[in-house]
Amino acid sequence: MAESIVPPAVSPTGSAISPLTPLPLRAVLPWVVFVGTLMLVLLYFVGAEQGATSVFSGAGVHEWVHDGRHLLGFPCH
Repeated sequence: MAESIVPPAVSPTGSAISPLTPLPLRAVLPWVVFVGTLMLVLLYFVGAEQGATSVFSGAGVHEWVHDGRHLLGFPCH
């Protein structure tokens, strides 16, 4: 009764597939911080880059993200 009824996983080449090992937090954390920062910057440019909080003068950024602004539900005019 000690035998398992589930056969081991085998790759198409015939060798056994090793189980997945978890990634350490130290390896993933820099990527999480990078992607999070990138998303916040993109959210700023799509949602708030106009008027008093504008980083760039003019309406160039507004025109580049205009359709994305409406798609995400941000009012702009």
